[in-house]
Amino acid sequence: MIDYSKVLTAAVKDIKPSGIRKFFDIANTMEDVISLGVGEPDFRTPWQVRSAGIHSLEIGATRYTSNRGLEELRAEISRYVQRKYGVEYDPLKEILVTVGGSEAIDMAIRAITEPGDEVIIPQPSYVCYEPIVRLAGGVPVIIDTKAENDFKLTRAELAAAMSPKTKALILPYPCNPTGAIMEYDDILALSEELSDTNVIVISDEIYAELTFGGRRHVSVPSVPGMKERTLLINGFSKTFAMTGWRLGYACGPSELMAMITKIHQYAIMCAPTTAQYAAVEALRSCDGEVAKMLEEYDIRRKIIVSGFNRLGLTCREPKGAFYAFPSIKSTGLSSEEFCTRLLESKHVAAVPGTAFGDSGEGFIRTSYCYSTAHIKEALRRIGEFLRELREEAESN
Repeated sequence: MIDYSKVLTAAVKDIKPSGIRKFFDIANTMEDVISLGVGEPDFRTPWQVRSAGIHSLEIGATRYTSNRGLEELRAEISRYVQRKYGVEYDPLKEILVTVGGSEAIDMAIRAITEPGDEVIIPQPSYVCYEPIVRLAGGVPVIIDTKAENDFKLTRAELAAAMSPKTKALILPYPCNPTGAIMEYDDILALSEELSDTNVIVISDEIYAELTFGGRRHVSVPSVPGMKERTLLINGFSKTFAMTGWRLGYACGPSELMAMITKIHQYAIMCAPTTAQYAAVEALRSCDGEVAKMLEEYDIRRKIIVSGFNRLGLTCREPKGAFYAFPSIKSTGLSSEEFCTRLLESKHVAAVPGTAFGDSGEGFIRTSYCYSTAHIKEALRRIGEFLRELREEAESN
């Protein structure tokens, strides 16, 4: 018999399973569950995008593309990023099509991180950054962002976290799970702090098109001093409701992109061909569909935020992405206890804030990429749960 405790690496064994998937998997075994847990749009991929993918199959376009991706798609990405965010990239040397934004994050961290290098990660933030840094032999340096700062990363916090070993900074804005965004002056302050360093910025902008209240997303490389040091990561999953198509992209300086492409060549070869043809159409013709989805998300956002505040769970306004991050500190329960008991007693699935870092304690993440009826019923059940908690406390 093989002793797998002696086979598997310590780094892999030490990684905790995703806190998001834990509650999702439990919910799948239960009936009558309302899930606010998984960040996946409930919209269908726009028809013209699906049609383009189908057409590519019909004409037999099923072979490998170049490692970097279809040249036609890279040209469309270049035009899209320029018209949306005012940043220019050479589609031949500075753009790579990846298997979702997640692959781009993994490759970027592996390309620049050596054992002992420090990578700064603001938290609460998406679950993959810290484990990937550890797998690359790097040292995650966690910055606990503050609710009173709307969970933005400040220049003072960055300065305090930097050291001679700092290799990279991850900027996850608009932020999953908090809904926080960084505005121009916020990024400019970070740029000034990073000047005269070799620190690379990995800017995960997968929710770039999901900002609310008339706010336009400010792409990190559009700010003076940032393009030369920034790897821009984006994709099609959230903006175009294309989660299952598994397609993303990375844009950055040619020297960095050449190294990342080498990893991609050996690990992946190329992103799915059918998805690439569909993505060309998404970039060309779906601005209207994206605007409609954003309008509907905004309606849902207002319902869930006002609902939580009405129930006494303080919830700051999320200005981006499609998550609300209410505080449950008033209940006296930990985030894990709250979500476990809510799921067991009321069949409502949410994600503990601690799934996104220790600083998420006292919060839960709820997604509003579900129907308004779905959200209202979830709020009703949460209200019942809170009343029962109060009655329980009064009887003790």
